[in-house]
Amino acid sequence: MLMVCSAHSTERIDSPEIVHFEGETSTLGGELFKPKGSGPFPAVLYNHGSAPGMLNSQASKIIGPLFAANGWVFFMPYRRGQGLSKDAGHYIGDEIRDARIRGGQMHAAETMTRLLSTEQLQDQLAALKWLKTQGFVRPDSVAAAGNSFGGVEAVLGAANAPYCAAVDASGGAESWDDAPQLRVLMTDAVRTSRAPIFFLQAENDFNLSPSRVLLSEMKAAGKQGEVKIYPPYGHSSKEGHSFAYMGASVWFPDVLAFVEKNCNP
Repeated sequence: MLMVCSAHSTERIDSPEIVHFEGETSTLGGELFKPKGSGPFPAVLYNHGSAPGMLNSQASKIIGPLFAANGWVFFMPYRRGQGLSKDAGHYIGDEIRDARIRGGQMHAAETMTRLLSTEQLQDQLAALKWLKTQGFVRPDSVAAAGNSFGGVEAVLGAANAPYCAAVDASGGAESWDDAPQLRVLMTDAVRTSRAPIFFLQAENDFNLSPSRVLLSEMKAAGKQGEVKIYPPYGHSSKEGHSFAYMGASVWFPDVLAFVEKNCNP
């Protein structure tokens, strides 16, 4: 059972509103959950993972109702090539695969890092621009969050936009050892982060180094952050990685407390 963790309305809203907004080069789509009432409300911009097609809608429909029931707008924009934005550009998974075929793992890692820090980040920032203009959103109280590739995007967003907080769920866990360029990118981002970051993973995720290393780098740079490693989820590293969204009922109280502390002072 999903958990509701504060004194806001306990009425669940299980189906998202589908919205469209202008990206840098084309129209993008997203899924939106809003609390009851007119607001304005604090908001979470949620960056999805690398799953193809509409598979990331599963994360939206698990996490979105939790935030909405606790007085937060939840917006998950689809980046180009995925889900509601499938016609807006190439799918990042295909581009990484093609790069690996052409030039091996190093070329694949370079391509992944380049796309996450350019096109994919641009789509996130376009979504943030749209979200902050909505009358039901408090523009000074928008947090970034995301899982896997989306966790990477949340970290990059915190370094490039005025978020009040960020939540990185398993960002880079599957790629950390094989992509030195990604490690450098994320390390540089947390050192210059404009917002505190909460890192979370299940103990049996692919690699726990991203959360631990990045928090250490934040602290060394005088930045604020927290990390929590939760008990194993499922019976494999893949299932542990899916804790980032499938285990929302476990981590949500901690995440809610973190964003409310930093976005609703």
